[in-house]
Amino acid sequence: MQAGDMSVCDPETSPETCNNDVTPPNYVFGRVRGVTTDDFDKFKHEIKCMIESLWAAQQQEIKSITPVLMDIKQTNANIESSIALLTSQSAELSKKVTHLEHKIKESSESIAVLEDKIEGMQLTLRKANFEIKNVPKKANETKEDLVEMVLRLSTTIGADLNKADIKDVYRVRGKREQQQNTPLIIETSSTLVKTNILRLCKAFNVKSKSKLCAKHLGFRVSEDTPIFVSEQLTAKGSRLHFLARDLVKSNQYKYCWTAYGRVYIRKTDNSPIIVIKSESQVQQLINND
Repeated sequence: MQAGDMSVCDPETSPETCNNDVTPPNYVFGRVRGVTTDDFDKFKHEIKCMIESLWAAQQQEIKSITPVLMDIKQTNANIESSIALLTSQSAELSKKVTHLEHKIKESSESIAVLEDKIEGMQLTLRKANFEIKNVPKKANETKEDLVEMVLRLSTTIGADLNKADIKDVYRVRGKREQQQNTPLIIETSSTLVKTNILRLCKAFNVKSKSKLCAKHLGFRVSEDTPIFVSEQLTAKGSRLHFLARDLVKSNQYKYCWTAYGRVYIRKTDNSPIIVIKSESQVQQLINND
């Protein structure tokens, strides 16, 4: 038998009956070292050091974050303060805007009242006036020349006008220096005289094949230049008359005329007469149609 090949036999069994051919495995057990108190203390010390290191790192990180948080807090406070200031200013501005809008509305109403008063005064001043448009201009034209033109027109239409009926007559200066055929403004002694002149001029144009022209004012040059006689309107009245005529041209209304400085339109022969008082009214009539 070689060393290491040892047979295990039952002590009760005789050597003769022991099976020498069966050899059990060779079990080797390492010696287990026991955990001592020193090992546990060392483990605790290592855990404690680890925790202290983590705690120190966290404290350091907190210290570094704290100023940033304070800055953010201060920034937020500043933002809130700015927002509060802007809100206050916005409310104040809103009040001022509302106040200004109210003042503007009051001013607009006051201006409208003043414009109406001025318009009324101008209508009163012009109630006895009429004008002759597109009148050629004579060389070295004088006031007497203008009076003579009016008297010639009166004779043509059968008005029997005399110099006493003419308070004043003058030519309107043109907007362009080269403009020659500018209107004549005639101030008569009464609205009755003016109304009669306008009526007779209209009747002449209706009855005569030859409409009123420069030859009826005594011109021998450019005598075929057409002239137009109408009452003198204010600047506002002229503008409204222009817009009202556009309604007739567009076939939206049938009639358009002026009387005593006012502008009137009528849609049909049987429809009501409308007094045009503003441009917005004209626009509303256009939209309604």
